[in-house]
Amino acid sequence: MEGIMMRGPEVTAMAVRNTQGEIIIEKFPTETKKRGQFFKLPIIRGLFNYIDSMAVGMKCLMRSAEISGLEEAEEELKREKAAKKAEKAAKKAAKNGTDLPDTSETEKPSNDKDSSALTAIVMTVGTVLGILLSIGLFFVLPTFIFSGLASLIPALKPQNNLSASLIQSVIEGVIKLILIVGYMALMTLMKDIRRTFQFHGAEHKTIFCYEAGLELTVDNVRKQKRFHPRCGTSFLILMILVSIFIGFFITPFYILVLGENTMNDLGPALMNVIRSLTKIILIPLIVGIGYELIKISGKHDNIFTRIISAPGVWLQHITVLEPDDSMIECAIAAVTEVIPNDESDNW
Repeated sequence: MEGIMMRGPEVTAMAVRNTQGEIIIEKFPTETKKRGQFFKLPIIRGLFNYIDSMAVGMKCLMRSAEISGLEEAEEELKREKAAKKAEKAAKKAAKNGTDLPDTSETEKPSNDKDSSALTAIVMTVGTVLGILLSIGLFFVLPTFIFSGLASLIPALKPQNNLSASLIQSVIEGVIKLILIVGYMALMTLMKDIRRTFQFHGAEHKTIFCYEAGLELTVDNVRKQKRFHPRCGTSFLILMILVSIFIGFFITPFYILVLGENTMNDLGPALMNVIRSLTKIILIPLIVGIGYELIKISGKHDNIFTRIISAPGVWLQHITVLEPDDSMIECAIAAVTEVIPNDESDNW
């Protein structure tokens, strides 16, 4: 909230503007350096880096809410609501000729520690629900949408199971892409999310400036591009594309294991449930492959990397907006803190 979090090889830093407009910087060690070699193996490292990113992201989100004054704003809103409630009660009492209710015992000042704990709980629950919603939207819902379409358009479900699997995977993939683009587009209608996407743009521009070997100044950063191949948005799209590819093999796998007769006996509804559960189970593999692809995209510039980066760059037109100078200053502050002296950030 109102800032930037950057992860370096040794240090992770967060730069957030407080209610006075000052940039507050907080740093802590990057935990991935402590992992054993097994957790740094290809595919496996992607999953654990993703989990670590989620944990660090939650930590920074809650802390930034405190620094940026979000909690104070919530408290102010509560006080305004209480004042309106008291005013309404006073008018009602005056109208009825009764005494005002005594609220001195019930209205107690909020405890900062309790407020912070409540914010942490709310954000944690919100994140968990967000993850579950994402799994439902992008891994379960497309299967059942396709099932509904197939019941209306028989041509989408040929008798040959392999052909049916190919068609289903392609159409589910198109549905996923429509859902994610629509979801992101709707989010930009929210003022706070638009500001977050502007900070996202400041982050990208600052990284481009650093990678170009230029001094990290507002003027230099402002001139940079805002669409980066290593963006989390690109990672999200790559995960969807990988899930489409892996989806091609789910039905052939069950044909080999169960046999076509058994699959036919189970029926389309049950097979849809099995297919959805299989995709959920394969999420760690999808995350791992997506991470390796985004890592390759950031390290190399060739036809292959430009092709796999293109969908993510297109979507960044929605999720990465042009920042103002104050946002760029936050990004510079965060990036400066995590730059190592030994070039260990070299991909």
